Amino acid sequence: MRYSKKELLDYINVVSFAVDDVKLYLDTHPTDEAAIEYFNNYQKARNQALKEYAAAFGPLTIDTAVIRSEFTWATQHWPWEWEG
Repeated sequence: MRYSKKELLDYINVVSFAVDDVKLYLDTHPTDEAAIEYFNNYQKARNQALKEYAAAFGPLTIDTAVIRSEFTWATQHWPWEWEG
């Protein structure tokens, strides 16, 4: 299934929030096995979504940037910019 740019960006925001939220919980409950599993699952989903977004629309983070013969990441439209 192929997501639109907006749908994929919305999904990345959702899984990123879940990862950040459980990281805060794990700061005070570092041995909670269920929370660790939750974190690992959502972190994996986030990384996959970031890779899919980068392949289709360009990188959101430097971790998913691929530099070929020219570094154009900084000169492309940012995800929050209006295209038109």
